[in-house]
Amino acid sequence: MKNTFDLRVYYEDTDAGGIVYHANYLCFAERARTEFLHKLGLTNRKMLAQDIGIVVTHLEIDYKQPAFLEDKLTVETSVLKMGAASMILQQDIKRSDTLIAVLKVSVAFVCVSAKKPIRIPEELKAKFKQFAQ
Repeated sequence: MKNTFDLRVYYEDTDAGGIVYHANYLCFAERARTEFLHKLGLTNRKMLAQDIGIVVTHLEIDYKQPAFLEDKLTVETSVLKMGAASMILQQDIKRSDTLIAVLKVSVAFVCVSAKKPIRIPEELKAKFKQFAQ
C-alpha cells in the first residue's frame, strides 16, 4: 500500500521558465512525509513530546520528467526497508500516470535530547509496516 499526497505546483516552486526548480522536489517529498505521519496518527509534535525525532540520513533523487507551473502532482510514499532504528522510504512524484521523480529517502529515529539513534517503537513499526512494498 502507498500513502498519497496531492499538491499543485505554485509560482514560487518554479524557475523563470515555469519549470519546477530541482530542490523543490525535496520540499514536496517532505510535505508528503509529514502528511504520511499525520495519516498514521503520528504528528511531529506528538513524537517530539515523547523525545522522538525522525531525521533524513541519506537521499537519492532520480529526475525523470519536468513538472510545470500549475501541474497537479501526487507524491506516493511507501516503505522499502525497515531496520531496528531506521527505514528507507520510496517517494514517487507523478503527474497523472507520468512519473516525474523517484526519491529514496533513508531516515533514522533519534532520541532528540540525547541526539542518538533509538529503536523504532514497536507501535510505530506496526503502523509503518502496512505501507511496506
